[in-house]
Amino acid sequence: MENNNEYFISINDVSKRLNVPAHTLRYWEKQFPVAIRPTTGAGGRRYYRTETVEKLLVIKDLLYTHGLTIAGVKKLLRDGNLPSNTDDILNTSFQSQVKTQEDESTNNKKNDEIELAITLLKNAKTILQ
Repeated sequence: MENNNEYFISINDVSKRLNVPAHTLRYWEKQFPVAIRPTTGAGGRRYYRTETVEKLLVIKDLLYTHGLTIAGVKKLLRDGNLPSNTDDILNTSFQSQVKTQEDESTNNKKNDEIELAITLLKNAKTILQ
């Protein structure tokens, strides 16, 4: 992150740096209140500390690059496993955690699809009888 000497960064500057709309940052505040707590200035303007911007960068990378869901990132935060920076995401042990979460998500989706198919077949059987 350039300009590390800045202590507070406006939401507009963070939005430009991360290439994420400001409304997305506000949404993430609601989803990850433990990790993202901007201070508010006059008129309710949001200002982020540099540490918070680093967390936002990690969250963005997990969501957009690694395909984690909001729930997956929440689980990482809850378990205390959120990487401190984007370099830590490349760590093999973290990659295995992400892979495990992705596999669980895929399995849950497949199970849901199977249950739906079974329900549809039961309904078709009832109609045809």
